[in-house]
Amino acid sequence: MTEARTTSHDKRIVELATFYVGDALCGMDILKVQEINKLMQMTKVPQAPDYVVGILNLRGQIVTIIDLGLKLGLGATDISQDPRNIIVNSAGGHVGLLVRKISDVVSADMERQEVAPANMRGIQGEYFTGVYKTETNLIGILNVDKVLSIED
Repeated sequence: MTEARTTSHDKRIVELATFYVGDALCGMDILKVQEINKLMQMTKVPQAPDYVVGILNLRGQIVTIIDLGLKLGLGATDISQDPRNIIVNSAGGHVGLLVRKISDVVSADMERQEVAPANMRGIQGEYFTGVYKTETNLIGILNVDKVLSIED
């Protein structure tokens, strides 16, 4: 078995699904995304944290919807502006992340990822693994597992 390896193939290229939380451009590994859909009819959850918008029935599965803006400290997502749910798989089942707007899929060389500042324009930096620079934007790389962890 022979392995032909070149430095160009050794790069860690990750497809990032990008989206806006407030005015901040964020991204996550597209492999974590199950689907993206419009905000649907939800049921409020009594005594849930303020960032839990509610739960919904998605083809027979109960999905908890989290307002990512509130979770990251950026303020509530305006539901009158046609936001989207990014449905992700988590250890506890499916979770929907409510975001303001979906953007592009970006191929990112993760070797060029930089450390996330402790405070990214008001965003709680603990929820990010780093920042990726494109020619025109900075993309905050969301640590989905940290966002979905119970300990706040």
